[in-house]
Amino acid sequence: MLRSLYNWTLSLAAHPRALWALAFVAFIESSVFPIPPDVLMVAMIIATPTRAFRIAAVATVASVLGGLLGYAIGALAYEQIGQPILASLGKADAMAEFNTRFNSLDFWPVLIAGLTPFPYKVITIMSGWTGLPLGTFIVTSIVARAGRFFLVAWLLHRFGAPIREFIDRRLGLLTILFVVLLAGGFWAVRYM
Repeated sequence: MLRSLYNWTLSLAAHPRALWALAFVAFIESSVFPIPPDVLMVAMIIATPTRAFRIAAVATVASVLGGLLGYAIGALAYEQIGQPILASLGKADAMAEFNTRFNSLDFWPVLIAGLTPFPYKVITIMSGWTGLPLGTFIVTSIVARAGRFFLVAWLLHRFGAPIREFIDRRLGLLTILFVVLLAGGFWAVRYM
């Protein structure tokens, strides 16, 4: 089933309304859909490199708006909707412990999930469930999702189609490295 969803997502890149399809995928991926919008975004940018940053902007806006839906699910309907979604992702056992520690980490979970391959939908729902301040959630989501999508757009725009294979294989590692460097930078500013 996951493979058919993946293939369906890729087929949307050639559609005349591909930007709307990307917005839809980015929106629902932030709360329920298992395939990240990067799959569609990469295909669209390779097809039309001159629109790379417009594509990244659409993905960012739609993803943050979808994140707000995930936040609302967590805040307003966790027991009915949020918990079954997280349980289907194999996160049911860790939910109680996660709730205890989540808000003490401030914006970091949202930033890391927004930048990395970690399922962003888990963090959007958990942010609402734990009561992370909405302003913190929104600002961090914008920074994280824009950082991720615009990095992919810039790499594809700058290096073209050969970078696609590299991104597919190494995006998680590169993003984790970026987060470590970012955290190190914040630490250095705070303690030096």
